[in-house]
Amino acid sequence: MARDDASRSDVILAAGGLVWRDSPRGRELAVVHRPRYDDWTLPKGKLEPGERWQDAARREVEEETGLQVKLESFAGGCSYLTRRGPKAVLYWHMRVDGKFRFAPHDPSEIDALEWLTFDEAMARLTYDRERRVLAESAPAP
Repeated sequence: MARDDASRSDVILAAGGLVWRDSPRGRELAVVHRPRYDDWTLPKGKLEPGERWQDAARREVEEETGLQVKLESFAGGCSYLTRRGPKAVLYWHMRVDGKFRFAPHDPSEIDALEWLTFDEAMARLTYDRERRVLAESAPAP
């Protein structure tokens, strides 16, 4: 049955993070590899029913990386079409709050994490939309 009005359920909602740490090389960003798509991306995932954007962002980053994170400022967002329909993703800047140990909840979903400088991350990220979020929210030094 066709619906007459658009609702929140028409759009896939996701949240994630630009996860930063300080290192001898300067500020570095966490970028994750998804073997299913063979891509390099920012950690993110779908909101659960009734979940707040910020809570989903923290939960998804922690599940995908195993890192404990502290939410900081809003970083931006993007939208795009998937096979399942339109998707909107919002990102927050985050800092690692604890040890830097990669331990994904599901290694078949995320199998690698690399800490990259801004320039390295811009080169490694697979999707223009994520490079745009990074460039607009954290310009190169």
